[in-house]
Amino acid sequence: MGCRQIFIRLHGCNLNCSYCDTVSAEMPLNCRIEATPGKRDIKLLANPLNVEKIAAAAAALKLSQHDSVSLTGGEPLLYPSLIKELAPLIKGTRRGIYLETNGTLPDSLAEVISLIDIVAMDIKLPGSAGNAPLWEEHSRFLKIAYAKDTFVKIIVGENTCLEEIKTAAEMIKSKAPGTTLVIQPISVRGEINMISAAHLLELQETALEIIADVRVIPQMHRIMGFL
Repeated sequence: MGCRQIFIRLHGCNLNCSYCDTVSAEMPLNCRIEATPGKRDIKLLANPLNVEKIAAAAAALKLSQHDSVSLTGGEPLLYPSLIKELAPLIKGTRRGIYLETNGTLPDSLAEVISLIDIVAMDIKLPGSAGNAPLWEEHSRFLKIAYAKDTFVKIIVGENTCLEEIKTAAEMIKSKAPGTTLVIQPISVRGEINMISAAHLLELQETALEIIADVRVIPQMHRIMGFL
Protein backbone atom coordinates (compact mmCIF):
# COMPACT_ATOMS: atom_id res chain seq x y z
CA MET A 1 0.00 0.00 0.00
CA GLY A 2 1.36 3.39 -1.01
CA CYS A 3 3.96 2.02 -3.43
CA ARG A 4 3.99 2.38 -7.22
CA GLN A 5 3.11 -0.80 -9.06
CA ILE A 6 2.65 -1.80 -12.69
CA PHE A 7 -0.34 -4.06 -13.33
CA ILE A 8 -0.36 -6.64 -16.09
CA ARG A 9 -3.91 -7.97 -16.15
CA LEU A 10 -4.44 -11.36 -17.81
CA HIS A 11 -7.85 -12.38 -19.09
CA GLY A 12 -10.00 -15.18 -17.70
CA CYS A 13 -10.51 -16.97 -14.40
CA ASN A 14 -11.30 -20.47 -13.19
CA LEU A 15 -13.70 -19.08 -10.56
CA ASN A 16 -16.80 -16.90 -10.62
CA CYS A 17 -16.78 -14.99 -7.33
CA SER A 18 -19.89 -13.03 -6.47
CA TYR A 19 -17.99 -9.77 -5.85
CA CYS A 20 -15.67 -9.93 -8.88
CA ASP A 21 -15.17 -6.56 -10.59
CA THR A 22 -13.51 -7.91 -13.75
CA VAL A 23 -16.03 -10.45 -15.01
CA SER A 24 -15.75 -10.98 -18.78
CA ALA A 25 -16.73 -14.17 -20.58
CA GLU A 26 -14.80 -13.35 -23.75
CA MET A 27 -11.39 -11.81 -24.24
CA PRO A 28 -11.74 -8.09 -25.14
CA LEU A 29 -10.77 -7.17 -28.68
CA ASN A 30 -8.19 -4.72 -27.37
CA CYS A 31 -5.78 -4.40 -24.49
CA ARG A 32 -6.06 -1.01 -22.73
CA ILE A 33 -2.71 0.54 -21.77
CA GLU A 34 -2.36 3.75 -19.77
CA ALA A 35 0.59 5.52 -21.39
CA THR A 36 1.18 8.03 -18.56
CA PRO A 37 0.41 6.92 -14.98
CA GLY A 38 -2.76 8.56 -13.69
CA LYS A 39 -3.58 10.55 -16.84
CA ARG A 40 -6.07 8.10 -18.41
CA ASP A 41 -4.33 8.53 -21.76
CA ILE A 42 -5.38 5.07 -22.87
CA LYS A 43 -4.04 3.47 -26.01
CA LEU A 44 -5.44 0.29 -27.50
CA LEU A 45 -3.50 -2.70 -28.80
CA ALA A 46 -5.20 -5.68 -30.41
CA ASN A 47 -5.46 -8.81 -28.27
CA PRO A 48 -3.84 -11.16 -27.69
CA LEU A 49 -0.50 -9.42 -27.06
CA ASN A 50 2.72 -11.38 -27.33
CA VAL A 51 5.23 -11.28 -24.48
CA GLU A 52 7.49 -8.79 -26.26
CA LYS A 53 4.68 -6.23 -26.53
CA ILE A 54 3.65 -6.78 -22.92
CA ALA A 55 7.22 -6.31 -21.71
CA ALA A 56 7.69 -3.20 -23.86
CA ALA A 57 4.54 -1.61 -22.42
CA ALA A 58 5.78 -2.27 -18.87
CA ALA A 59 9.27 -0.95 -19.61
CA ALA A 60 7.81 2.29 -20.99
CA LEU A 61 6.48 3.04 -17.49
CA LYS A 62 9.99 3.13 -15.93
CA LEU A 63 10.35 -0.18 -14.13
CA SER A 64 13.04 1.15 -11.79
CA GLN A 65 10.59 3.60 -10.19
CA HIS A 66 8.12 0.89 -9.26
CA ASP A 67 8.00 -1.43 -6.30
CA SER A 68 7.00 -4.40 -8.43
CA VAL A 69 5.20 -5.66 -11.50
CA SER A 70 1.89 -7.26 -10.57
CA LEU A 71 0.71 -10.23 -12.61
CA THR A 72 -3.01 -10.16 -11.97
CA GLY A 73 -6.28 -10.95 -13.66
CA GLY A 74 -8.57 -12.69 -13.87
CA GLU A 75 -6.28 -15.47 -12.76
CA PRO A 76 -2.70 -15.24 -14.08
CA LEU A 77 -1.88 -18.85 -13.20
CA LEU A 78 -4.09 -19.97 -16.06
CA TYR A 79 -1.05 -19.02 -18.16
CA PRO A 80 2.09 -20.58 -16.61
CA SER A 81 3.80 -20.84 -20.00
CA LEU A 82 3.30 -17.14 -20.65
CA ILE A 83 4.65 -16.27 -17.19
CA LYS A 84 7.77 -18.32 -17.90
CA GLU A 85 8.39 -16.34 -21.09
CA LEU A 86 7.46 -12.96 -19.67
CA ALA A 87 9.17 -12.96 -16.28
CA PRO A 88 12.76 -12.61 -17.59
CA LEU A 89 11.64 -9.62 -19.71
CA ILE A 90 10.16 -7.53 -16.88
CA LYS A 91 13.11 -7.28 -14.50
CA GLY A 92 14.21 -4.01 -12.97
CA THR A 93 11.63 -3.05 -10.34
CA ARG A 94 12.64 -2.65 -6.70
CA ARG A 95 11.09 -5.85 -5.35
CA GLY A 96 10.51 -7.95 -8.45
CA ILE A 97 7.46 -9.83 -9.71
CA TYR A 98 4.29 -9.83 -7.63
CA LEU A 99 1.74 -12.57 -8.28
CA GLU A 100 -1.88 -11.69 -7.48
CA THR A 101 -3.77 -14.98 -7.44
CA ASN A 102 -6.92 -16.67 -6.22
CA GLY A 103 -4.77 -19.40 -4.68
CA THR A 104 -6.52 -22.40 -6.24
CA LEU A 105 -4.02 -23.64 -8.87
CA PRO A 106 -1.11 -25.15 -6.91
CA ASP A 107 0.28 -27.16 -9.84
CA SER A 108 0.57 -24.03 -11.97
CA LEU A 109 2.21 -22.17 -9.08
CA ALA A 110 4.79 -24.94 -8.74
CA GLU A 111 5.74 -24.40 -12.40
CA VAL A 112 6.56 -20.70 -11.95
CA ILE A 113 7.35 -20.20 -8.25
CA SER A 114 11.08 -19.81 -8.96
CA LEU A 115 10.29 -16.74 -11.10
CA ILE A 116 8.06 -15.03 -8.52
CA ASP A 117 9.26 -12.73 -5.73
CA ILE A 118 6.02 -11.91 -3.90
CA VAL A 119 2.81 -13.96 -3.70
CA ALA A 120 -0.45 -12.22 -2.84
CA MET A 121 -2.76 -15.17 -2.34
CA ASP A 122 -6.51 -15.02 -1.88
CA ILE A 123 -8.45 -17.43 0.27
CA LYS A 124 -11.94 -17.57 -1.20
CA LEU A 125 -14.50 -18.05 1.55
CA PRO A 126 -17.72 -19.77 0.43
CA GLY A 127 -19.84 -17.32 2.40
CA SER A 128 -18.60 -14.19 0.65
CA ALA A 129 -17.27 -15.50 -2.70
CA GLY A 130 -20.21 -17.78 -3.41
CA ASN A 131 -18.01 -20.65 -4.62
CA ALA A 132 -17.83 -24.21 -3.37
CA PRO A 133 -15.31 -24.71 -0.53
CA LEU A 134 -11.71 -24.66 -1.79
CA TRP A 135 -9.83 -25.51 1.40
CA GLU A 136 -7.78 -28.37 -0.07
CA GLU A 137 -6.64 -26.30 -3.06
CA HIS A 138 -5.76 -23.35 -0.83
CA SER A 139 -3.85 -25.57 1.59
CA ARG A 140 -1.67 -27.08 -1.16
CA PHE A 141 -1.15 -23.67 -2.73
CA LEU A 142 -0.09 -21.97 0.50
CA LYS A 143 2.46 -24.68 1.24
CA ILE A 144 4.18 -23.95 -2.11
CA ALA A 145 3.84 -20.16 -1.87
CA TYR A 146 5.46 -20.11 1.58
CA ALA A 147 8.85 -20.49 -0.09
CA LYS A 148 8.55 -16.84 -1.18
CA ASP A 149 7.51 -13.55 0.40
CA THR A 150 3.80 -14.30 0.80
CA PHE A 151 0.72 -12.75 2.33
CA VAL A 152 -2.89 -13.92 2.32
CA LYS A 153 -5.90 -11.77 1.49
CA ILE A 154 -9.52 -12.55 2.33
CA ILE A 155 -12.37 -10.47 0.94
CA VAL A 156 -15.25 -10.25 3.39
CA GLY A 157 -18.83 -9.02 3.53
CA GLU A 158 -21.61 -8.90 6.09
CA ASN A 159 -22.43 -12.57 5.43
CA THR A 160 -18.86 -13.75 6.15
CA CYS A 161 -19.06 -16.03 9.18
CA LEU A 162 -16.58 -16.28 12.04
CA GLU A 163 -16.11 -20.01 11.51
CA GLU A 164 -14.77 -19.49 7.97
CA ILE A 165 -12.30 -16.85 9.16
CA LYS A 166 -11.21 -19.18 11.94
CA THR A 167 -10.66 -22.05 9.48
CA ALA A 168 -8.60 -19.79 7.19
CA ALA A 169 -6.47 -18.49 10.06
CA GLU A 170 -5.79 -22.01 11.32
CA MET A 171 -4.69 -23.03 7.81
CA ILE A 172 -2.27 -20.10 7.66
CA LYS A 173 -0.86 -20.96 11.08
CA SER A 174 -0.38 -24.59 10.06
CA LYS A 175 0.95 -24.22 6.50
CA ALA A 176 2.68 -20.82 6.59
CA PRO A 177 3.40 -19.65 10.14
CA GLY A 178 4.22 -15.96 10.44
CA THR A 179 2.31 -15.05 7.28
CA THR A 180 0.33 -11.80 7.30
CA LEU A 181 -3.42 -11.95 6.74
CA VAL A 182 -5.12 -8.97 5.09
CA ILE A 183 -8.88 -8.72 5.56
CA GLN A 184 -10.37 -6.61 2.77
CA PRO A 185 -13.99 -5.42 2.90
CA ILE A 186 -16.04 -5.72 -0.27
CA SER A 187 -16.41 -2.30 -1.82
CA VAL A 188 -18.40 -0.90 -4.72
CA ARG A 189 -16.83 2.02 -6.61
CA GLY A 190 -14.60 2.71 -3.62
CA GLU A 191 -17.48 2.85 -1.13
CA ILE A 192 -17.26 0.33 1.73
CA ASN A 193 -20.94 -0.34 2.22
CA MET A 194 -21.27 -4.11 2.29
CA ILE A 195 -20.06 -4.84 5.83
CA SER A 196 -20.52 -3.06 9.14
CA ALA A 197 -17.54 -1.79 11.10
CA ALA A 198 -18.58 -3.98 14.04
CA HIS A 199 -18.61 -7.19 12.00
CA LEU A 200 -15.37 -6.31 10.22
CA LEU A 201 -13.59 -5.85 13.54
CA GLU A 202 -15.18 -9.02 14.89
CA LEU A 203 -13.68 -10.97 11.99
CA GLN A 204 -10.27 -9.44 12.65
CA GLU A 205 -10.49 -10.24 16.34
CA THR A 206 -11.33 -13.87 15.58
CA ALA A 207 -8.27 -14.21 13.32
CA LEU A 208 -6.02 -12.45 15.83
CA GLU A 209 -6.81 -15.15 18.37
CA ILE A 210 -4.96 -17.57 16.06
CA ILE A 211 -2.29 -15.62 14.14
CA ALA A 212 -0.29 -12.54 15.07
CA ASP A 213 -0.52 -10.21 12.07
CA VAL A 214 -4.04 -9.50 10.80
CA ARG A 215 -4.69 -6.20 9.03
CA VAL A 216 -7.84 -4.56 7.69
CA ILE A 217 -7.00 -2.78 4.42
CA PRO A 218 -9.56 -1.62 1.82
CA GLN A 219 -8.94 -1.42 -1.95
CA MET A 220 -6.87 1.76 -1.86
CA HIS A 221 -6.64 2.15 -5.65
CA ARG A 222 -10.44 2.17 -5.78
CA ILE A 223 -10.80 4.72 -3.00
CA MET A 224 -8.22 6.99 -4.66
CA GLY A 225 -9.84 6.63 -8.08
CA PHE A 226 -6.78 5.16 -9.80
CA LEU A 227 -8.79 2.49 -11.64
